[in-house]
Amino acid sequence: MNVSADLSADVIVIGSGVGGLTAAALLQERGISTLVFEKNRYAGGSCSSFQREGYRFDAGASVFYGFGDNSSSGTLNLHTRIFRKLDIEVLTIFDPVQIHYHLPGGFSLPASYNQQAFLDALAARFPHESDGIRKFYHELTEVYDILSALPAGSLEDVTHLLSVGAAHPLKTMALALKSFRSMGKTARSYIKDEELLHFIDIEAYSWAVQDALATPLVNASICLADRHFGGINYPIGGSGAIPDGLCKGIRKFGGRICYQSEVTEILVSNGEARGVRLADGTEYYAKAVISNATVWDTFNRLVIDSRYRVDEKRFLRAPSWFQLFLGVDASVIPEGFHMHHILVDDWKSYNQLGGTIYFSAPTILDPSLAPPGRHIVHAFVTGEVEEWQHYERGSSAYLAAKDEVAAGIIFRIERILPGLSKAVKLKVLATPLTHERYLNRFKGSYGPLLKPGQSILQKPQNTTPIKNLFAVGDSTFPGQGVIAVTYSGVSCASLIARKFGKPLDPLV
Repeated sequence: MNVSADLSADVIVIGSGVGGLTAAALLQERGISTLVFEKNRYAGGSCSSFQREGYRFDAGASVFYGFGDNSSSGTLNLHTRIFRKLDIEVLTIFDPVQIHYHLPGGFSLPASYNQQAFLDALAARFPHESDGIRKFYHELTEVYDILSALPAGSLEDVTHLLSVGAAHPLKTMALALKSFRSMGKTARSYIKDEELLHFIDIEAYSWAVQDALATPLVNASICLADRHFGGINYPIGGSGAIPDGLCKGIRKFGGRICYQSEVTEILVSNGEARGVRLADGTEYYAKAVISNATVWDTFNRLVIDSRYRVDEKRFLRAPSWFQLFLGVDASVIPEGFHMHHILVDDWKSYNQLGGTIYFSAPTILDPSLAPPGRHIVHAFVTGEVEEWQHYERGSSAYLAAKDEVAAGIIFRIERILPGLSKAVKLKVLATPLTHERYLNRFKGSYGPLLKPGQSILQKPQNTTPIKNLFAVGDSTFPGQGVIAVTYSGVSCASLIARKFGKPLDPLV
């Protein structure tokens, strides 16, 4: 056994996803020493970037909230406030359309930054539901107005809760009541048209991978209202600019990040986390450990004691992804084409594996991501590890199966990008097995989802059953998405800093 006392820190962070990096950066800025261990050669997890033959691809996320200014976003512009706190510059490009939807029956609608234009376009498609449309989206805006007035912090921090409750008593009470409502039930109180309700479902599915009935109203309000206030802003240089900026902040204040350093065990003694063991056997000790792994990876793989195991059925498990990273001839992208798109061929199968196509063309906003005369098309659909486990990785059968799935997706995209198949110059494919391996995520999953009827407050918080072991990321409140895991990092850092007697200053 190798023991490394000289590399110990106040806090060890397992994984360099955005949630873990956010917590580490804010703690380090406060003078609480942090040490981050990352399995890969680069940071970011699902929000990282990678390069191939002159292209820089987003590994996953590409729709980014949280970069608005204080006047438009209130307290929800977490990226802006965090990078301001760290004095790190992350430049972004404004995206005027969150997503362009291409739906059955010729239903095509861009969800634009201009809320009035969006509502008018939706009402033009469903004139008989015009009043209900405006009332439903007004409900989302009302919740957004409450959230954007409240400072970010931990729901487990009594001092924080008391101060917020005292400063905003009515808003706090209203938010508590709305936290038990779903997006779908709220929509159905105003809207009856089935096609329109399908649209509300795909609005939820676009980021939650669940229909509106299973999506908390609070989460929906952040994503579907902030697109009209703080807006969507894409980082120059790709999604990896966000974790890169957080890493700069960690190092700036004296923190350390160790790449190609896989944590294989969280060291627990007498019910308390003491440190971690790496794949090479080296042990590192700290006063607190933060896991950025999924709830299943944390308690069923990294924590050896079976008493802490988490039943797979405790939460719904989101599927994984099959992804296409394409370098294409620029001529295939028409003038005025938007960056983000969602394609649904049939409402009956939109929420089945592979039923919905998500894709982006980030070079529309940032041409530097591809060689001259080229664009990037990044497309993905849901998938499961079980569909691929019977293949030997790297075998001719595995490669042929990947090509077959990719060809089918490209064919479907040609509905809005004619000639795409002939325009492909570079093709990189990733199956759910790829996500499981590179992201170290249980079955490559997008993470745990709430079951229908569960409240957002039933999501795990930052503390765990093990003393001094904390959690961040999409397994914790408030859930999936880069801005959500950023919030989890802020709340975790806030909680730990107060326990260390060094409470965080407000993010301004």
